Amino acid sequence: MLSAVEEAAEGTKLWCGAAVAMAWTGGRRGRRAAAAGLAAVALAQLVSNALCKQLADRPRPPKEWFPHDEAEDRPDSSSFPSGHTAAAVAFTAAVAPAWPPAGVLCTVPAAMVAFERVQSGAHYPSDVAAGATIGLASAWFTRRAPRLLLRAWA
Repeated sequence: MLSAVEEAAEGTKLWCGAAVAMAWTGGRRGRRAAAAGLAAVALAQLVSNALCKQLADRPRPPKEWFPHDEAEDRPDSSSFPSGHTAAAVAFTAAVAPAWPPAGVLCTVPAAMVAFERVQSGAHYPSDVAAGATIGLASAWFTRRAPRLLLRAWA
């Protein structure tokens, strides 16, 4: 089950699919939630993968810690932070204020993604915690960015 979640979350397919479903079925509220979620994912991916992973360069957990084959199929990039978790939390946290029922539905796959990243041997728990923090900050920023920009230009 967790491997299926990992596969769906790869390349943010899960969150893009959720955004399409929200936009298609949720009317204006769904489109707003989808746009907020995708904007937060884009920011989280930029911060976690393009910035933090380049600066941290932390090795993945030792393969010997995981008695299963998934430890062999890990990325070569830095372990810190978890970009998958950053995207999952960013999407969920950005969707929740715009459309609370959809946000609630997104919490289960987001939590599964975070758990799977540690269980599979791809990340340390601290990598996942940092990814979740980046995701929350990205959702917060994308929600407030229009007001912050208007205030800066006023």
